[in-house]
Amino acid sequence: MFISINLIYELFLNIFLILHSPLQIFMFGGRLIFGPDARSLIITLLLIIVPVIIFCTNVARNLIDEISGNIAGYAILMVTVVFTTYVLLLLLLTSARDPGIVPRNLHPLTEEICYDSSASIDVGRQTPTPRVHPTKVVVVNGVPVRVKYCSTCLLYRPPRCSHCSICDNCVERFDHHCPWVGQCIGMRNYKSFFLFISSSTVLCIFIFAMSALNIKFLMDDYGTFWKAMKESPLSVVLMVYCFIFLWFVGGLTCFHLYLIGTNQTTYETFRYGGVERPRIYDRGCLKNFEEVLCSKIKPSSNNFHAYVQENERGDSDGNRREKVEDDREIGGNLLKISQRPEADDA
Repeated sequence: MFISINLIYELFLNIFLILHSPLQIFMFGGRLIFGPDARSLIITLLLIIVPVIIFCTNVARNLIDEISGNIAGYAILMVTVVFTTYVLLLLLLTSARDPGIVPRNLHPLTEEICYDSSASIDVGRQTPTPRVHPTKVVVVNGVPVRVKYCSTCLLYRPPRCSHCSICDNCVERFDHHCPWVGQCIGMRNYKSFFLFISSSTVLCIFIFAMSALNIKFLMDDYGTFWKAMKESPLSVVLMVYCFIFLWFVGGLTCFHLYLIGTNQTTYETFRYGGVERPRIYDRGCLKNFEEVLCSKIKPSSNNFHAYVQENERGDSDGNRREKVEDDREIGGNLLKISQRPEADDA
């Protein structure tokens, strides 16, 4: 009983955090991670669950009575429930999974520091200013690719990685930040995202078709479409609702089919749209689909439910922090070094 009360308390606490927290939300010891706009996930859940409940309690119940033999009618109901559960599970896997967050460096990359010759003038001497190269070149599939330095995460982003301004993290194979799932779409949750939108498309088509079938049965009983619509207005409402959302999720599915087939991301498509550039990652349509849909999900680079180690704390890493501060003030240190011979001569 004590465990059950704790679980209920943790569940309500997590729901409260989703509704009110402006930061990323970690649940169940960091095993689930939601974006800072996870409250929009509630709207997505309602957009899925409410129409399905209306369909099951009205349209599907009428189909059970209309179809000769209750097995077919109950099969429609069971398919709806099972497929909706599958869609919701994919939504959870998309929104509650680490999308591929690149762990931040705790300190600047001191080995990458260079010195700007256009420095400040102090005591008649030129003082170099430390800075990190904004870009560097790495080779991907035999092609040189320029990667940027992230001043927030203090690292050079891996190829196809981008910093999400909403989640404030660098995400590997960044596709986009989806407000409907409240999470970045990246390397580790892109497959579940694509399966979610494609399954939602199929669910829309199924409910639309079954609602139209219910109208047909009612037309056979009452003679005209208007009388059938008057008898079951919710069937028409569901048909209109599914038709509208089918354009959205169906169009999104088609767009991502194109992206998968050409091994591109949404970010790359819109950023470099209209610019001819070599497709470094394109391995052919079949292999591109195999890479996205059939490959294993890479383990997370983070361990969000681990304890903080002593060497990660500021107090036990004082020497390294002093080293970083020295690098940041390297100009002043260089000036002192340059003045040492004069002091010795004196």
